[in-house]
Amino acid sequence: MVSFQDSNGDGQGDLVGLLQRIDYLTWLGVGAVWLTPIYKSPNHDFGYDIADFCSVDPRFGSLEDFDHLLRALHDSGIRLILDLVPNHTSDQHAWFGESSASRNNPKADWYLWAEAGANGGPPNNWLSRFGGSAWEWCEERRQFYYHSFLPSQPDLNWRNPEVREAIAAVMRFWLERGVDGFRVDASAVLIKDDLLRDNPPDPEANDKTPPPQAFMPLFTDDRPEAMRCIEYVREVLDRYDGKLLCGEVQGKTDRIGHFYGNSKPRLHLPLNFALLDSEWNAISLQATIDAYFNALPQGAWPDFVIGGHDKHRVASKVGQSQARVLAMLLMTIRGTPFLFAGDEIGSEQVPIPSDRVQDPFEKLMKGFDLGRDPERAPLRWDDTEGGGFTSGEPWLPLSRDRTRNIKAQQGDRNSLLNLYRELIALRREEPCLLQGEYLPRRAQNDVFSFGRRMNDTEILVGLNFSGEPRLWVWEGCGVRLLSTGLDRNQEKVAGPIHLKPNEGVIVKVSR
Repeated sequence: MVSFQDSNGDGQGDLVGLLQRIDYLTWLGVGAVWLTPIYKSPNHDFGYDIADFCSVDPRFGSLEDFDHLLRALHDSGIRLILDLVPNHTSDQHAWFGESSASRNNPKADWYLWAEAGANGGPPNNWLSRFGGSAWEWCEERRQFYYHSFLPSQPDLNWRNPEVREAIAAVMRFWLERGVDGFRVDASAVLIKDDLLRDNPPDPEANDKTPPPQAFMPLFTDDRPEAMRCIEYVREVLDRYDGKLLCGEVQGKTDRIGHFYGNSKPRLHLPLNFALLDSEWNAISLQATIDAYFNALPQGAWPDFVIGGHDKHRVASKVGQSQARVLAMLLMTIRGTPFLFAGDEIGSEQVPIPSDRVQDPFEKLMKGFDLGRDPERAPLRWDDTEGGGFTSGEPWLPLSRDRTRNIKAQQGDRNSLLNLYRELIALRREEPCLLQGEYLPRRAQNDVFSFGRRMNDTEILVGLNFSGEPRLWVWEGCGVRLLSTGLDRNQEKVAGPIHLKPNEGVIVKVSR
C-alpha cells in the first residue's frame, strides 16, 4: 500500500493514490487487491503494529477515503482484501494500556504475561524474530510480556475468549463496510505452549544462521491449538456470503494441507510460496509442484504466490528472461495467482543505502539478508525523478533503472506487462485455464510442461527453462494461443515443436 501511489506528496502511498490508479488495475485485468495494513499505527513495523484496528492511519487517509475507494473498486469489478493481524497489537493500543496497568485490570489476561524465571530473567528461552528474548519486562505489573516480533508488538492471548470476540468484532466492522475478505497475518503462531517449555536448539544452526533461528520454534509456532483459532476466524467470516480467507502459514509443503481444515474449514487459501522457494529449473520445479498438489486435501483449491512485502523480488532470482516464463506458469497452472505490485513489470530488488534503511529486521539483524526494504521500494510508473509515484521524497529510494516502468511497458506491445495482460485475458476467455484439472507431464531437456483439461477441452503449456533453443516433445496438433515473447501469431501447430531460448508456449489441442 505504502509503495503503490502517493497522492499528496508526502512520499508514501495512500488510499486516494490507489483510487487514482484503478484505471490501471482495470486495464491489467486485476480481479482483487490485497492491502497491507492501513490501520492506525506508530509504524514501527510497516503498520503491523496496530494501535486501533477500526480506524485508518492518517498517513493513508480516512475512513471516508476508504469507503470511497471500496465503492470505486467494486464498481470496477475488483474485490478488496484487507490484512488481518490477530496475533499482536502495538504497545500503544488501548487494550495493552489497560492490560499492562495492573494484574487486576479487566483486560489483564488479554496478552501473554508470565513471572520472571528462577534467575530473575525471562521466563524461558523463546526468541523474538527480530532478535533477542521474546520477553519484555513491564515494571507496572512486575511481569514479562511475550512478543513474537518487536517489543512494541505484544502478543494477544488467544486462549482468552474475550480476545477472540474482540478480533471477531474487528472483522465484522470491516465486513459490514463491504470488504471481501482478509489475509490473516502470522496465522500459525496464534497459540503458544501454555507450559512455557523451552524451544530446543536447532542442530543444523551455525554461524551463518540468524540468531533468532538458533532454536527450533516447536513450542511457539504452528501449535495444534492454533488451528482452533483459525477455525474461529473462519466461522466469523462464513456468516457473510462470498468472503475469502487466505493466510500466511508456516512449515514445509507437506504441512500446508492442515491449514485448509479437517472436520471444520480453516483458510480458503493458505498462501503457497513454492514457486519462490523452488530451485529454478525444470526438474526441481516438477518436484516442487508435484509435492504441493499431493499435499492438498480432497477438494482444496490451490494457489501460487510469486511476491510479497517480505519476499525477495522474484525477477532478481530468476532474471528478466525467465520472469516471462514464470508469468506464463503462474497464469496457466491450476490455482489462484497472487503477485506483488511491480512483479508485472519485472521489478527487482532495489539497493537501499544504510542511511535510508527503514526495516527493523535489517537494523537489528545486519548481515543476514533479512532486510525487506529492497522489495518494498515504491513502484515506478514512469521515468521521471519521482517515478510518477510521488511529487515529494519517496519513503524508500526508487529503482535506479528508470526504463523499467509501467508507462514504458504499456507502450511496448511485447513487454512483460503486456504479457501479463494477455495471460490474464486468456484465463478469462478459456474456462479450462480457470477450472480445468492439472495434468502433469514429464520434464525433459530443460522443458517443463503440463496440461489442463476440462470436458472436451485440453490445453498444453511448454516452458523452456534454458537460455538455448529446446525441442518440446508432444504429440498431436492444435492452435498456439500465446507465446511469452508475444511475437508469434495464433496459428495451427503440430508437436513436437521448437521453443526459443527462455520461451513458453500455450497450445489448445485439436480434437
